[in-house]
Amino acid sequence: MSMTRSTHSLQQQIQKPGLQLQRVIVENKHGEKLVGLLHETGSKQLAVVCHGFQSSKERIPMVNLAAAVEKEGISAFRFDFAGNGESEGSFQYGNYRREADDLRAVVQHFHEQNRVIIAVIGIVKYKDVHTVVNISGRFNLKRGIEGRLGKDVLQRIKQNGFIDIKNKKGKFEYRVTEESLMDRLTTDTHAACLSIQPKCRVLTVHGSMDKIVPVEDALEFAKFISNHKLHIIEGADHEYTSHQGELASIVLDFLQENFSLEKNMLKTALKDHVFHSRI
Repeated sequence: MSMTRSTHSLQQQIQKPGLQLQRVIVENKHGEKLVGLLHETGSKQLAVVCHGFQSSKERIPMVNLAAAVEKEGISAFRFDFAGNGESEGSFQYGNYRREADDLRAVVQHFHEQNRVIIAVIGIVKYKDVHTVVNISGRFNLKRGIEGRLGKDVLQRIKQNGFIDIKNKKGKFEYRVTEESLMDRLTTDTHAACLSIQPKCRVLTVHGSMDKIVPVEDALEFAKFISNHKLHIIEGADHEYTSHQGELASIVLDFLQENFSLEKNMLKTALKDHVFHSRI
């Protein structure tokens, strides 16, 4: 199937919601119910779409990416991490390790249903997924803390036990404890990149005009992930506000490329098997 399409036509396609949306509940290892929506196509192949910080499965990039994958005949699942959206649990700052465990629960749930997880669009920690799409990911986790939490944050937390973060209207959003802050500060992104196996293909997509996570972070991922492809979308912001079609097209092209490679590897393996068995 050709993946070549105009951005305009793709934009028209992905604006239409899937007709086979199914609400799926997955329980994580902490007993919390994770709520997701399955874009069912009847295919055993499944792409899992993860949201970012203080986001949800209903944000436009998540909806559009899942719908675009669905249009290619591949099932997609977008869900809320614990403490976000409709899922149970309390929101926690940092929380990378628990989110990785949430994703693990989702992957295992669909493996038990004999689904083949072809890609994770978001984060990954375990080694049973061989295609990962990293969209606007943050490499330097120390950067951005002061802008979001203010100066001398660790000192203020030690004095009061926590700090509460409010939005511009003064409404409480979430609480930051020393434990949750340290969870972020002790997450070693560099080591995580080096631990990714060469057979795992990673695509990083980033907007050149991203003011939340600078594009320099994308360049750092490219330095340390061995089997990596980098695509910077010129003019795109963090939410890809005016570049939804281009984002979806880039991701789909990468997934299609991966399918082709896997098919070729399978053909080669089968040929090798037949040859050796004859000897």
